[in-house]
Amino acid sequence: MRSRREFLQLVSISAGVFSTYPCFTAAAARQQLTQDDLLSFDAKGQVTLLHLTDIHGQLKPVYFRPPSENFGVADFEGRPPHLVGQDFLRHFKIEPGSALAYAHTMVDYESLARAYGRLGGLDRTATLIKAIRAERGDDSVLLLDGGDTWQGSYTSLKTQGADMVSAMKLLNPDAMVGHWEFTFGQDRVEELIEEMGYPFLGGNVFDTEWDEQVFESTAFFERGGVSVAVIGQHFPYTPIANPRYMVEGWSFGIRPGQIQANVDAARKNGAELIVFLSHNGFDVDRKVAKTVSGIDVILTGHTHDAIPQAIKIKNTLLLSSGSHGKFLGRVDLKVESGRVVDAASTLIPIFSDVIQSDPEMSTHIDELREPFEAECNRVIGKAGSLLYRRGNFNGSWDDVICDAIRSERDVEIALSPGFRWGTTLLSGQDITIDDMYSQTSMNYPSVYRMEFTGKQLKDILEDVCDNLFNPDPFFQQGGDMVRIGGMSYRCAPKAAMGRRISEMVLTRTGAPIEAQKKYTIGGWGSVNPNTIGPAVYDLLESYITAQGVVTPSSDQWVIVDGMN
Repeated sequence: MRSRREFLQLVSISAGVFSTYPCFTAAAARQQLTQDDLLSFDAKGQVTLLHLTDIHGQLKPVYFRPPSENFGVADFEGRPPHLVGQDFLRHFKIEPGSALAYAHTMVDYESLARAYGRLGGLDRTATLIKAIRAERGDDSVLLLDGGDTWQGSYTSLKTQGADMVSAMKLLNPDAMVGHWEFTFGQDRVEELIEEMGYPFLGGNVFDTEWDEQVFESTAFFERGGVSVAVIGQHFPYTPIANPRYMVEGWSFGIRPGQIQANVDAARKNGAELIVFLSHNGFDVDRKVAKTVSGIDVILTGHTHDAIPQAIKIKNTLLLSSGSHGKFLGRVDLKVESGRVVDAASTLIPIFSDVIQSDPEMSTHIDELREPFEAECNRVIGKAGSLLYRRGNFNGSWDDVICDAIRSERDVEIALSPGFRWGTTLLSGQDITIDDMYSQTSMNYPSVYRMEFTGKQLKDILEDVCDNLFNPDPFFQQGGDMVRIGGMSYRCAPKAAMGRRISEMVLTRTGAPIEAQKKYTIGGWGSVNPNTIGPAVYDLLESYITAQGVVTPSSDQWVIVDGMN
């Protein structure tokens, strides 16, 4: 793990800033932090793993507000990553107002964002990766991509992932796994894999006709004189969370027995170090670490969790490296006689105002974006308040989307999927086409309009809630609760299936939602084929343009019972 000395050193980098908080300036914040500080690390052993995950098409630096709620249930309640805000700061002994406090929590987010600036950007990421490779030697470093890389922006949608593949190739990754990649469809996925030139690993995907693995499960490398096996795992619920017709004929799943077989095979073939590159999600991989023996490191993604250092579960290190390009994960390992004898880990926040831009990557990104730059920068409105996506039950960007659906589709209740991808805008910032597509960029964008009974609506909420709060993580699919506009309700996450949702109220009238009564519903992101309606990004652009200054409505609420 990262040494306590180094960790506290990074935490205290901005202590001078905190002493004058909240009156510090952005310039003062930047002066407290240097690129060398971010790269400072007590290197260990022969092998360095670098991990990027859930970039979601973001080539340039972004604002991304961490969630206000990240509830865990059963064995996971109150444990990382299910800590937010002040609880997170106390647990990891992070100074309020510091650089790490801003990177990891929503506490005083807007003021800290204006001080510390954006995070991420593949040009800054390239700088860090090159520096670490120079320090450790190319033959000691493995760079691994945890997936959800190709989707999530205007340019990724318009190029169907080609922009991200091109940019990532410059980073020279050694392997990747996927999830939202599959929403480009099987043919496009296979085209882009061919273009990548490095392994797209996934031992948990099988052809349904022949029961054969679709992708290679394992890639072998030698790093620092150590034989390393990287075993890949694509998101196991892809045909459920996303349209099944996009992966027709492919069967997914967690398949812990197959993981164990792949680990055993890798050991038999001489692997001294086993790395599980996964898009399962944090809690799922916590259970994998307890269920499958022989994995040394799990690099997990999907749930967008970011914790400052890896946690140890039995004999396995588990690291989650956040999302949207905000962090670069690093794990150093000392291996002797086929076993890990020492390790150190960190999560490097990629402060774009501190880290120098890599010229080669910067030029390449500009070239990739040039055909789209004018449209990306076209202003369609202004943020009247902080607009963000994350939170188990709410997000102001989704409130805006629900407002738009209710207005543009003339419905009583609007639904917005609990996607965890989507960047943040500070109050007063212009809303550009780029910003708007960062919330809506997908290949099944139709906004439907239909009627549901109150019972059907409750059943939908109960189903999504069980996905999020099932006490067995193998039945969780990630994401957050479906967002609702025009309706309020209570939720008891610890209750049994079918009993979590109550007191559903139509906010326009204050009347209870009646089980047999029909209500007009609008929503997007339906996994059903042939969904009819305008594209959500076209609908949202029309609404924002008409509003000018956008502030989400506050006429709905969710009361959460039984959680700390």
